Amino acid sequence: MTTPAESAMPGDESDRELTVDELAGRVGVTVRNVRAYSARGLLPPPRMVGRTGYYGREHVARLLLVREMLAEGYSLAMIERTIASAPPTASSATLSLHRALLAPWLPPEPEVMTGAELAARAGVPEDQALVDRLVALGLIERLGEGDLRVLDPALLTAGLQVVALGVPPDDLIDAQTRVNEHVREIAQTYVRMFMETGLRAFVEAGAPADQLDQVRDTVSRLQPAAGQAVLAAFRTEMAAVVEETLGTVLSQLEEQRDQG
Repeated sequence: MTTPAESAMPGDESDRELTVDELAGRVGVTVRNVRAYSARGLLPPPRMVGRTGYYGREHVARLLLVREMLAEGYSLAMIERTIASAPPTASSATLSLHRALLAPWLPPEPEVMTGAELAARAGVPEDQALVDRLVALGLIERLGEGDLRVLDPALLTAGLQVVALGVPPDDLIDAQTRVNEHVREIAQTYVRMFMETGLRAFVEAGAPADQLDQVRDTVSRLQPAAGQAVLAAFRTEMAAVVEETLGTVLSQLEEQRDQG
């Protein structure tokens, strides 16, 4: 599969190293943007000779991919996450495929807030130990100067709703940790199913460009279908567990009444 990034340096120019000014001019971005993307880890480090950095074909391909994703409406944070989860030596074609298949599954745009703001939203005192647990859970990241990046705002909102019901945050984190383990097993089940029934043949065929749209469409349809199946199963099991638990509680109340 050939991408615009791969065809950007034709002929004898493809292996010539570029300065940062030449790289920016080749791709059509500003030097300031190149440096900003580098600072975020969106570009591999250049080859340094003294204080001058030299950039090659892989940098042109990566910059073009970033530019394409920005044009498609991706934020820099989302691009950063997509590239970070791809193999470190991934080619432009591999990154394009990775982007196409991963994008439907990514959570909403991360939010940045202070620890005090997080505590206020939860209605609890600010607690660094609690923040440490959320970091370990993978829900937030620590940034500089006390700021926090919430990686999945939707999950945080759901958790805050539970805390508002009177559940202590530590108890909720304990429960969510166990839930995450089970959810990962469920996700692995669906991904293995999709891998065996559709994706493997596509990858083994070399990811032909004329099939990419079909695979991407299948992936986008798999997400809501899998989500609905899991939610339906959860509703059924939740109803059964609630019924069993209420039955036990009511039996205990009846026993207490008889003994009284």
